[in-house]
Formats: sequence, C-alpha cells, structure tokens
Amino acid sequence: ATPMMQGIIDLHHDIVFFMILIIVFVLWMITRTLYHFHYKKNPIPEKIIHGTAIEIAWTVTPSLILVLIAVPSFALLYSLDEVVDPAVTIKAIGHQWYWSYEYSDYSQSDDQSITFDSYMIPDDDLELGQLRLLEVDNRMVVPANTHLRLIITAADVLHSWAVPSLGAKCDAVPGRLNQIPVFIKREGVFYGQCSELCGANHAFMPILVEA
Repeated sequence: ATPMMQGIIDLHHDIVFFMILIIVFVLWMITRTLYHFHYKKNPIPEKIIHGTAIEIAWTVTPSLILVLIAVPSFALLYSLDEVVDPAVTIKAIGHQWYWSYEYSDYSQSDDQSITFDSYMIPDDDLELGQLRLLEVDNRMVVPANTHLRLIITAADVLHSWAVPSLGAKCDAVPGRLNQIPVFIKREGVFYGQCSELCGANHAFMPILVEA
C-alpha cells in the first residue's frame, strides 16, 4: 500500500532469489556426494584433505552474496528515516490499553488541538462486517497520496505502533518521540495492532487507519 511496503516486498523477493539458488546448489552437492562416495561405489576413500581453490571459493562466494543483499537492505533502512516535507503530522500516543491521536498542525497557539482516543470495540458491540479485535470506535483518518509524518510516543510503558500493510512499525517509548514517514497510495482501511508486550490487555489495543 505504500512505497515503504513495496520496498520491503522487493527486498524479500531479492533475498528469496538468493535463498533458492543456495538451496538448489546445496541439495545438488549433497546428492552428488552421497552418490559418488557411497561405500559400494567408492569403497576406498581418497587421501585428499585440503583443496585451496574450493576453500577460497566457498569463503568468497557467500561474502559476495551478503554484499549483494546488504546494498538494497541498507538503502531501505536509511529510507525509513527520510521524511519528505510532510503535509500532515499526526501524533500517536500509546496508553494501557488504547491509542490516542493528536492532529495539531492546524490549530493556532491558543486553540485546542484535535485529540481523540481510539478504543477497541468489544465483541458485544460489533456490527455485521466489522472485524473482531481489530475494529475501533475512532479511526485515524488520513488523506491518501499525501506525505504524512507520524510522531509516536507512549504515556506509560513501551508500546509499538505497527500497521503491516503500510510497512510501518515503530516503538512507542515513554519520554521519547519517534517518527516515521507514511505515504498511502490508495484509499482504504488498514489494520494493525500494538506489537510490544505492554501488559494484560496488550492484545486489545488495535490500530485502524482509514485513508
């Protein structure tokens, strides 16, 4: 749903490509070894102990593979810190056990900023089509195709603001402001949950972003 998520998916595909190459090669080597060195086929083992060329190859090749994986990985990691001049800034605050949100961009110095709490809807109050343990009473509503900045903190213990489909996961730490950029490419509803063990009702503080 976001460029960040697309980057994560692309990196995953790159790593799986190397993984498949390695699995195929290792299985081929094991099969070949078991076939050629079977006790019936080759009863007298060879006396060779070292092979310099092959030892260099099996040291250098994995190193090169790691470098090839590292380049896109670091690019993605550093792009997580890049916040393009955002149109909207939202502050998400983790509480035991609910989230609260502040939209303070458009308030004057003496105005009250837009602040609301977002609680999970209990099973008894769910309407048809609403998702159990994921639906909230007040959604975080944001514009699509807009650069957003999320400032994330906590009021009591460690929480983590995570929406997998947006490629967003950021720790909410008391006394500290963490920030992540979000750019949602399409309209829709995106679900997440607190993903830092934060106490008895940890499983009951979902996140719902409506773009």
